[in-house]
Amino acid sequence: MSLLKLKNVSKHYQIGDITIKALDDLSFEIKKGEFVAVMGQSGSGKSTFLQVASMLAEPSSGSIFLKGKNVTNFDEKNRAHLRNKEIGFVFQQFNLLAKTSALDNVALPLLYSGDCEALRIKKAKEMLDRVGLSDRTKNAPNQLSGGQQQRVAIARALVNNPSIIFADEPTGNLDSKSGAEIQKLFKKLHQEGKTIIMVTHEKYIAKMAKRLINLKDGKIVSDKKI
Repeated sequence: MSLLKLKNVSKHYQIGDITIKALDDLSFEIKKGEFVAVMGQSGSGKSTFLQVASMLAEPSSGSIFLKGKNVTNFDEKNRAHLRNKEIGFVFQQFNLLAKTSALDNVALPLLYSGDCEALRIKKAKEMLDRVGLSDRTKNAPNQLSGGQQQRVAIARALVNNPSIIFADEPTGNLDSKSGAEIQKLFKKLHQEGKTIIMVTHEKYIAKMAKRLINLKDGKIVSDKKI
C-alpha cells in the first residue's frame, strides 16, 4: 500500500538574483511499514526533504499524496490538522517544553486532537510506559538525561498513533550508550509495523533502515534496499 508519494517535487528559495534549488524534481513512494533512511552531505537537501515530505513546508512545484489523497494544496490549517493526525516528529534537539512534565509533553498533541483530559493522561502514560519511562512522568526535561528526553519525544510522536514517523538525526545529540538505546527503540517500532523516515548523516545509523535514499544537490542519486 502506498502511504506517501512525492511526484516531481521541487523546493526553490530566492536569495537576491540567485535561485537555490533545495529540492529538484524529486519523485518517490513510501509504502506502509517501510523503514527508510535519507542521507546526503550538508547542503544536499535532507532537511528540506523532511520539511516538505512531512508537510511542514509547501513545495514550489510538484504533488504530494498521503494515503492516495492529494494534499499538496492544503492550507496551513488543514496541513496542521493532517500533521497532528497522521505524522509524528522526532527531532535532534528533542523540542520538549522546558517547564512541563514528561506526561504533559507527551499529552500535548492530544490537546489539539480534542481528547478529554482523562483520555489524554491515559494515552500519555501508556506511551511513556512503552518507551520505558513510566517512573518519569512528573519529571521536567532538565531532570532527564538526553536519552530519556529523546524517549519522551518518541512517546509524544507515537501518542496519536500516526501513519508515519519522521525522525531528524534522532541520535545526533546523544552519547553512544543513549544513542544505542534509541536505535533499539526505533528497531522495535519498525518490527511493530511503524512506517519510519529517518534523516541521518551517520552510516551506522542508516543501517537500521531497510531502504536507503541518497540525496545530492536536491536530487535523488540512489534509492536501494539495504
